[in-house]
Amino acid sequence: MKNLSVKKLALAGMLCALAVVGSVFSFPIFGSKCAPVQHMVNILCAVLLGPYWGLGVAFVASLLRNLLGLGSLMAFPGSMFGALLCGVVYHKTQKLLPTLVGEVFGTSILGGLCAYPVAILLMGKSAGDIAFYAYIVPFLVSTAGGAVIAGVLLAALQRSGALHSMQTSLS
Repeated sequence: MKNLSVKKLALAGMLCALAVVGSVFSFPIFGSKCAPVQHMVNILCAVLLGPYWGLGVAFVASLLRNLLGLGSLMAFPGSMFGALLCGVVYHKTQKLLPTLVGEVFGTSILGGLCAYPVAILLMGKSAGDIAFYAYIVPFLVSTAGGAVIAGVLLAALQRSGALHSMQTSLS
């Protein structure tokens, strides 16, 4: 039991580091820095670790990105909703395509809508300057890119049998 927790914690730490380092490869759209690597990490966490580990990795990666000046406060709603939703979807279905859709929907729609109050209350944006749906498109662009990357990677791992082996060693 203890060995399993150490393996999961080590993998979560590596995926968190990947998300932070991968945020260097971001592009700005409106007030958001879009980082597709974070969304790839969310999906990998969902498939390998589960929804709550994925949520934790998304939170820690967002916090580190902000502390290091690599992200904005939009990193929190832009990653955590997708991480939790895709983790729950994978836990319930054990299928890759619905998991990818869960990440895209969770990040773009739920995260995009929740980014509005964050922008108003915490970032000092004027309510008249942005529409309540203004972050949906930037988050959609970012998460779609990350979902494609994760889909290709996980499909390759699944075909080779490595994905099943990794999941078995973590459960």
